[in-house]
Amino acid sequence: MRVDFAYVNRELKRRQGGYGRGGRMKIESDSAQFLSGVRHGHTIGAPISILIENRDWENWKDALAVEENPASLAKFKSVSSPRPGHADLAGCLKYNFRDARYVLERASARETTARVACGALAKLFLREFGILVASHVVAVGRVTLDENPVAFERVLALREREDPVMNCVNLDMEARMKQEVDRATQARDTVGGTFEVIAPGVPPGLGSCAQWDERLDGQLAQAVMSIPSVKAVELGSGVVGAAQAGSQVHDEIGYDRGQSRFTRKSNRAGGLEGGISNGQDIVVRGYVKPISTLRQPLESVDLKSKELVKAAYERSDVCVVPAAGVVGEAMVALALARAFLEKFGGDWLEETRRNFNAYLEQVRSF
Repeated sequence: MRVDFAYVNRELKRRQGGYGRGGRMKIESDSAQFLSGVRHGHTIGAPISILIENRDWENWKDALAVEENPASLAKFKSVSSPRPGHADLAGCLKYNFRDARYVLERASARETTARVACGALAKLFLREFGILVASHVVAVGRVTLDENPVAFERVLALREREDPVMNCVNLDMEARMKQEVDRATQARDTVGGTFEVIAPGVPPGLGSCAQWDERLDGQLAQAVMSIPSVKAVELGSGVVGAAQAGSQVHDEIGYDRGQSRFTRKSNRAGGLEGGISNGQDIVVRGYVKPISTLRQPLESVDLKSKELVKAAYERSDVCVVPAAGVVGEAMVALALARAFLEKFGGDWLEETRRNFNAYLEQVRSF
């Protein structure tokens, strides 16, 4: 498969964008260096390894010399007041640490950089078969886009904007979302929201109803739920549908004889029925909680003295919803690419394409 290196780096840049990002984004300027698995611009079947430098390391490398120079320890102070909502306390209890620094660095959403790089490769693979993946912001704080569904063409057009700000398809709503971030900034607080990932072109038949862990809806939900700060995942109109009658929820089936294909009047199922893709657009939403690190910290307890203190403050963002959407794209793409290869197999692109085209012909002649 041909690898578009510029595309991978654009995806990394998108993850760093969005209104409300913090000081870390001023330090890092991510780019991917391919160390193995790619030669002359094409994958060769070997494992692909990608190096993304962590420039913030310059602020930490001297910690290695703390034993020789104890005075330098002040620059690398331990974190003994865990932040509510973060992995700090749970991780310290799990690993028996008295310094949350060991936990918070590993639990940091900085690791999603690697996911976006790998997700870009999954997108390039899916694109070979007409499957696209893109995201947009549906809500920030109390401001919610009142358009549903949103045409995929409008979501894809966001890629053409130099600065998507909140990555919302409606500019008026985007301005209101930006105001939500401003209010949180002024209050020294943080704000969450909702992103939606849409993937058109997915053929029917990915996933399985035969076994619980093979269900594609479950795999997609786990993939998006694994993103730091995502606390809920919705497929299609699952949240609204839970309060409606079945006649208002399910997508009626039709048949287009001219194109020899089954059709739907709606897509409330989000492209998934019984754990299997049904040929409609895959639609997944991730609900992002406000970032745990607050400039006006909440109450906590010192890990050593057990006294009440204010939680630690680490350099942080005010809003990460647009960036979380980019990570959401990567995770959806990785889950779909895995299900696609499980279905169609193949060790090189044209072999997979032959299997895929034969399957499409089978579906058309059903």
